[in-house]
Amino acid sequence: MSDNTILIAAKFRGPPNSGNGGYVSGVFADALTHGVHNLPNHGAVEVTLRAPTPLDQPLTTHREGESLIVRHGDALIAEAAIKNFQMDVPAPATWDEAMAVREQSYSFPVGINSLFKTPLRGVHPICFCCGAELAPTEGAHVYSAPLKSKGQVAAAWIPDASLADDKGFARPEMIWTALDCPGQMAWRAEGTQTGMLGRLTARIEKQVHAGERCVVIGWTMGNEGKKYFAGTALFNSANELCAYAKAVWIGRWS
Repeated sequence: MSDNTILIAAKFRGPPNSGNGGYVSGVFADALTHGVHNLPNHGAVEVTLRAPTPLDQPLTTHREGESLIVRHGDALIAEAAIKNFQMDVPAPATWDEAMAVREQSYSFPVGINSLFKTPLRGVHPICFCCGAELAPTEGAHVYSAPLKSKGQVAAAWIPDASLADDKGFARPEMIWTALDCPGQMAWRAEGTQTGMLGRLTARIEKQVHAGERCVVIGWTMGNEGKKYFAGTALFNSANELCAYAKAVWIGRWS
């Protein structure tokens, strides 16, 4: 067992005052699997978010075996565990299809988020994943738009060099980030505004290069009461499945 400290910088926010669910899940997943070389054949990490992740505050991680506990003081923030995980992924939109609907992304309408006194663009204007109000190197810029012919939302995404490791690949936590917001946007495309991300289970199959044309898709997977399930997946320029995830979104805004 071991204990370490993690700090989530303010730039990696989702809501204005807490971490982006995909990004923090990716960071917690990395903390769990760092140095682990024997993941099962279909190994993935399931991260359950128990409370909003505070920004610029030290978080204590406690790792034991195949699980990780994250706390802020006495408050339980998240739990991560290695899981055997597979899911069916639908055929994705092509790059051209995703680009054709890009301007209809939920990241662009002005003034739809009432939390900001000054009207800003998008559902989550300053979210590290989908925020359109961020500078090119200050966010991931995953702009999902509905593609009704395929029953999914799609984002044409080119990972910026600022998201890459020293070998030029998008860092794992950035892949987790990209797999976050499209799931919520898939529900929005069906008329449901879901609440907070409660759980994200993700598997990375293949790395993607910074500067590579990628497509991220999201689709709904039904609900159980206040739990809304969504799938997301990332494809590279060769249309190869590189990563996929299942999310549980909790509650509704309206």
